[in-house]
Amino acid sequence: MHAPFVRTAAVSVAVTGTLTWAPAASAQPSEPTPLASAAPAETPAPDAGSVEITTKDAAGDVLPGAVFLLLDAAGQEAGRGKSDAQGKLVFTDVAPGVYRLKETASGSPLHEIVADQDVIVTPGATTQLMITGPFKAAKVLLQAKDDKSGKLLPGATVNIGTGDSSLLTLTTGAKGTASGDLPVTSRKTQFWVKEIKAPTGYGLYKPTKTFTAGPGAPVTVTVTNAKTATDPKPDPSDKPTHKPAQHPSTPGMPSTGSGETTPSAPATDTPDPDSSTPATATPVGNSTSKAPAGSLAHTGADATPWLIGGAGALIILGGGVLVMVRRRRADESPDDSNES
Repeated sequence: MHAPFVRTAAVSVAVTGTLTWAPAASAQPSEPTPLASAAPAETPAPDAGSVEITTKDAAGDVLPGAVFLLLDAAGQEAGRGKSDAQGKLVFTDVAPGVYRLKETASGSPLHEIVADQDVIVTPGATTQLMITGPFKAAKVLLQAKDDKSGKLLPGATVNIGTGDSSLLTLTTGAKGTASGDLPVTSRKTQFWVKEIKAPTGYGLYKPTKTFTAGPGAPVTVTVTNAKTATDPKPDPSDKPTHKPAQHPSTPGMPSTGSGETTPSAPATDTPDPDSSTPATATPVGNSTSKAPAGSLAHTGADATPWLIGGAGALIILGGGVLVMVRRRRADESPDDSNES
C-alpha cells in the first residue's frame, strides 16, 4: 500500500518543477555580534578653568581656615573649600562662566566675613583672587563728666579718628553716654578724640586725648568739662543816679556852688574913679530877668530850696552894694545919673 503512494509523490514532484537540495540548518553556533565598546572614564573638559584664592588681613597676615563656596549662575554649589596654612584655596576643573564666591567663615575671631563677589572663569586659565579679611570693629563707649562732681553730662560732641582722618562722631545722650563701632586696621590701633561741642553751661574740653583699641574689643573714652563762670546779676541799688546838668559858667557871673551861675549886669561906660571898687552890674531882683548873652536860661527846677534862698540873699546883698555905689557916682557925676 505504501509503494503506489511513493511513485505518485515522485511524479508529482517531477511535474511541478526541479527539485533543489537545500541543506539543513547547521547546529554550529553563529559568531557573536560585536557589542558597543564601554564609554571611557570622565576626564576634565579640555576648556575647563580654575580659581585660586589667597586670603590675608589688612595687616598683611595670612588667614588660614577661611571657608568659601563657589556658586554657579543658577545658585547651585560648584565647589567648596577651606584656605590652608598659607591662606590658599584652589577650585579646579571649573567650567567657563560667571560664578559667585561666598565666604561662610573667616577662620578668625578677629576678622569679619568678606562680602560676596563675582568670579569669571575663562577656558584653560586660572583666575586668581586676593581676599582681604577686614578686622572686626572696636566697640567705643563715650562718657562726658563734670570735672568736679563726676556727674555724667548730656550734649557733649566729639570726633574720633586716627592720623589725619576722622572716623567717628559721637554725641552723649540724656544719660551722658554714647556708643559706636570704630573701624580698626590692625590688632592694636591708636586713636585720638577731640571735643567739638561742650555740654550746656560747661567749657570746651580742649586737650586732645589718645587711646588704643583692638579688633572687636570694648574701650571706654571719657572727657571732662568744667563749668563756665557766670556773670553776677546787677544789683538794682547800684544803678547810677541822675546828676543835674552842669551849665557852663559865663565870665563875669558868680557861681552858686551848684553848677549854676548868677548873671551880673554889664559894666557902665563911665570910668570908675575908685579903682579898688570893681564894676558891678544891675541887680536882678526877680525870676523874669534875662540872662546875659552866651549863658543858658536858668529855670531853677533842678536847685534845692536852700540853695535858692542863699542865692537870693547874695543877690539882695549885691544889689544893696550896687545902689550905694551908684548913689556915690551920682553925687560925683550928675550927668551920668541916668546910665544904669
